[in-house]
Amino acid sequence: MSEITKDDLRASVAAGNLTEAQAANLLTLAQARAGLRVAEDEPFELFKGFSEIFVAVGLSILIAGIGGLTALLQSYGISLMVCVALAWRCALYFTLKRRMMLPSIILTSAYALAVLGAAFWVVDEILGAGSDEGSLALAAILIVTGLSLALWYRRFHLPFTMFLLGLVGFALALVISGNLSGNEIFRSLSNFDRLFDLRGGSSSAFGTLVFGVVALAGGLWFDMRDPHRLGRGAASGFWLHIIAAPALVNTIALTFYNMGPGAGYALLALSLAAIALLAVVIDRRSFLTAGIGYLIFLISYVITDPTEPGSWAVVLFVVGLGLTGLGTFWTDLRLRIMRALPNFPGKHRLPPYAE
Repeated sequence: MSEITKDDLRASVAAGNLTEAQAANLLTLAQARAGLRVAEDEPFELFKGFSEIFVAVGLSILIAGIGGLTALLQSYGISLMVCVALAWRCALYFTLKRRMMLPSIILTSAYALAVLGAAFWVVDEILGAGSDEGSLALAAILIVTGLSLALWYRRFHLPFTMFLLGLVGFALALVISGNLSGNEIFRSLSNFDRLFDLRGGSSSAFGTLVFGVVALAGGLWFDMRDPHRLGRGAASGFWLHIIAAPALVNTIALTFYNMGPGAGYALLALSLAAIALLAVVIDRRSFLTAGIGYLIFLISYVITDPTEPGSWAVVLFVVGLGLTGLGTFWTDLRLRIMRALPNFPGKHRLPPYAE
């Protein structure tokens, strides 16, 4: 008789046969009987098979077609409302009943875009195209979209919703902190010096920093509710960390990078080391991934010889070897670090490690 695996427990949770707490308790008991608690990987799933891809393509075309047909009524608002209702109705079947991942992601994205467009339409109808309340109106639109996504998550519990909610939160942070209008946001996104550098006192930079901290806290809250990463909690945390990592890493690292050689680059190296330690402790690799570009720059700054054409190959070799080794021996490294660290609040609620 074959043993029950973690994938079996995840399937039981997804099917509603076990709660996440029950599955975690079973896993803890099994690991305790074996005398070992092993660090878990980061489960990530976009689709389960080509059937989901096929259905997702069909849903995309269907939603676009119905949106186009209702647009023939010459009512932009009605067309968007129909798309919102259609996405919700389809999610009741494909998300709650069939539990299909990729179609659910398509439906969530369509719902978010339709709600965002509908909110734009309502605000435009109320304020008019010539209104000078651009920032206030945009903030209201983003808040409505965020609340709608929160409602979607409450109903369907789809982890990917947290990613879209994070994007909305990031845009809202830019609007509130930088007092930006819609066009200025896109210009600011293309200007990293303005967006992420804290030295100039940019309110947008502080906004991205605060947003990154909030997103990280949200991701850790989900992680600590599902430390064995068997259910939706850790999956939701995964998507929040995907958003938190670039916001935090770029804000901190780019600020030190812009300080230039000497103290700036030294602080950049220290900050990357601290970020790497955080990534290992919370067992989330997205923070390391967000800092790879800065790591390549630092190593190239130290060992690259401008007169030697092949020096860049050495840099890529060193970085690639280091990242490959880190990924290969991640579990052992995390075990040693977690054992070496003193007890701190929440340590026992992080993903388990060998004891």
